[in-house]
Amino acid sequence: MRILLITDWNRGQGGTEAYMSWLRAGLTAAGDEVRLLTSSAGNAADGSADYVAYGSNRLLGQTFLQVVNPFAMATLRRALREFRPDVVLVNTFAYHLSPAVLLALRGWPVVLLIADYKCICPIGSKLLPNGSICQVHAGWICHRNGCISLPHWLRDQPRYALMRNGINAVTKILACSEWMRRALAAEGIASEVVTLPVPQPGAGFQRLPATRPTFVFCGRLEVEKGVPLLLRAFARVHGIIPDATLRIIGSGPPRPALEQLAAELHIASNVTFAGWLDPPQIEEHLADGWALVVPSLWAEPLGLVAIEAIVRGVPVIASQSGGLSEVVEAGRSGLLFLNGDETALMECMLAIAQGRAFPEHTLAAEVIRHATSRHALDVHVEKLRQVLVEAASAS
Repeated sequence: MRILLITDWNRGQGGTEAYMSWLRAGLTAAGDEVRLLTSSAGNAADGSADYVAYGSNRLLGQTFLQVVNPFAMATLRRALREFRPDVVLVNTFAYHLSPAVLLALRGWPVVLLIADYKCICPIGSKLLPNGSICQVHAGWICHRNGCISLPHWLRDQPRYALMRNGINAVTKILACSEWMRRALAAEGIASEVVTLPVPQPGAGFQRLPATRPTFVFCGRLEVEKGVPLLLRAFARVHGIIPDATLRIIGSGPPRPALEQLAAELHIASNVTFAGWLDPPQIEEHLADGWALVVPSLWAEPLGLVAIEAIVRGVPVIASQSGGLSEVVEAGRSGLLFLNGDETALMECMLAIAQGRAFPEHTLAAEVIRHATSRHALDVHVEKLRQVLVEAASAS
């Protein structure tokens, strides 16, 4: 089967980029002929993408290209003409490729995988300026609540009209979690849930918890990820257990401010900012961690990083709204706390640090096996191929 994969490729290696890399390799291993189309805004899959359309990270460029990216449309038409795919799988498109790619795919069998809120929320997080989760439909209220400026709101009107038309034209829509399926359904978008995969531990991975309480964060250093909340909660844990440590893996514009906050909280000597790391390096940090902490303020659509930790035997402390509650089972694979609740997060971390929860600092073998089999790449590829074959046959 000839499969064209289409996705934005943002700067850094987030969950979307990691998933598309795994999927591309998995489909190829299954015997499919796979091509990848993305934008130049990131590293274009480390330069390995087959088709690269111009994209920009500059605000002025995005103002226009996020509505209609003519370069993406031209590149897509060339890919369709040259490759003649049997089916097209589209992941993210709103940031760089624009909704125009969906319109350019009219007449082709298309499966759309939605793993974020961008198609139903102009800021992509459904997180209000006060840090609470938005519960209303997008519209004029997005400007009234202070989420976006008036020029942004006006710019987004044709953008979202194109997006709705494009989404209505696809053959099949998949959601990354039951939470995401319900969020889409509330906006009139019907979808089916597909279980996403994570890579298995490396051949040399060995779980060996550190001798002192060690917490790990891994993700983008953006507002919705809740790193300031984590630092404040950790400072309270540190006041009780002075030898506790926190490692923050990831990067983003807020990093200097976060380092300053760690200094102000007098925990700088116990907090390490590691920046972006390769998967083998991340595994090294997970290997001796007592828990991975996912302190997201927003309702995570899923939370691949939590699954990666669980299949490696690492307990997860996570905020409970969103897909993370489908990933983390309280008391078995980790602990859950109310989004944004600093005291509740501190108590979860303290329970781990004091050995009241997961005293062996690792998960039960049964829990690891279940997560590993549920999120195996070959299982995901087999199920996804069935969806792609059905979509191709329906055209």
